[in-house]
Amino acid sequence: MPRTVRLRSTIEPFVEKDFYLEQFRGRTVLIAVAPAAAADRADLRPLAGTVADLARNETRTLVWWPAVGQPGEQRLLAALGRARGGRKGRAPAPVFRLAPEASADTVRAALWGMTRHERLCVLLANGAQGESDFPRHAVSLAAELRVSKLVLLHPGGGLVAAGRAPLSFVDENVLETLLRQGEAEWSGLGDRRPLLVAVREAIRNGVESVNVCAPEGIADELFTYTGSGTLFTRGDYCHVAPLGIDDFAQAERLLERGQREGLLKQRTAEEIAQVLAAGVGASLTAHHLAGVAGLVTAPYARERAGEIVGLYTITRFKGEGIGERLVAYLVADAERQGLDYVFACTVDERARQFFERLGFEQVAPNEVPADKWSAYDPRRRARVVVLRRQLANRATAVL
Repeated sequence: MPRTVRLRSTIEPFVEKDFYLEQFRGRTVLIAVAPAAAADRADLRPLAGTVADLARNETRTLVWWPAVGQPGEQRLLAALGRARGGRKGRAPAPVFRLAPEASADTVRAALWGMTRHERLCVLLANGAQGESDFPRHAVSLAAELRVSKLVLLHPGGGLVAAGRAPLSFVDENVLETLLRQGEAEWSGLGDRRPLLVAVREAIRNGVESVNVCAPEGIADELFTYTGSGTLFTRGDYCHVAPLGIDDFAQAERLLERGQREGLLKQRTAEEIAQVLAAGVGASLTAHHLAGVAGLVTAPYARERAGEIVGLYTITRFKGEGIGERLVAYLVADAERQGLDYVFACTVDERARQFFERLGFEQVAPNEVPADKWSAYDPRRRARVVVLRRQLANRATAVL
């Protein structure tokens, strides 16, 4: 049964957190702390709390800690102990000291044995690791272990290009552009070039995604839609495909958020299920659902029409072409079905502009099937804008 009712009674930040925890479950996350962040007496509670949440979520969590001396190690272990509840009889977090001469196979085998049940291990870097090298050693380790996600915690946080808003999302193509000669410097990111090179190395060597953020922002970066730093993904970052039943829980949560924001029409649990059954999703790195939409055709079969419904993308990916990809997929699907046209309804001005950019034209409500307005909320209908796009193959046939 869809979990719509429960979600509506849940405070929004926890809905977001639950959404992301589902994606991390059963996978491995390596969190690497920059020496500059570890050497100071920084507040380790955000890091420790996030690590504890991941470990409880059955996410194998590895914390790479630089060689900053025993007091720093003790502070980290103490913070982790407090965050994990400090239950009597509970052993402290396992610790693995990274020896320079250890082979990748040796490290992988040892860590598997240590994390099969505990799901948490602190990796202590050797003394040769310094601030100037960060995050080179952590990146190499992430590639050797073939982890799904690498999180780099640095006081500088995510990327902020000169004169622009923070870059919350960077795919491999944008990363390559930034690394062209002089491009990072021109963008005001010259001091981040070594970091960008390391991120590229991680992605090229099999790490699915890399997050860069400040230590105090790790929970927001991993567990909220807006994030706090920069998410890097592979070049083929976005894949649009029909939703599978295993995607429905994530997709339902996105639709719920869109309804709470007033962007999407309120739907019952049964109506949401119908949208999901006919829905498509835009996934990043194969596990991160960044947007959803559906094409409803059954009520409009006589008019040979389809309605694009439930179009919603996660905040940090707005402007990254996710919505365009979803609509393009649905339009192509409508053409394959031989429909005459598709339409969409919205009360949001930005959504209206978005559809118009994609070739939709504003029309009167009576220019789409009358069944659309059956039992429709009259207050919403008074505000709604109807947009319609004639399909090319049908238009050609008429001519």
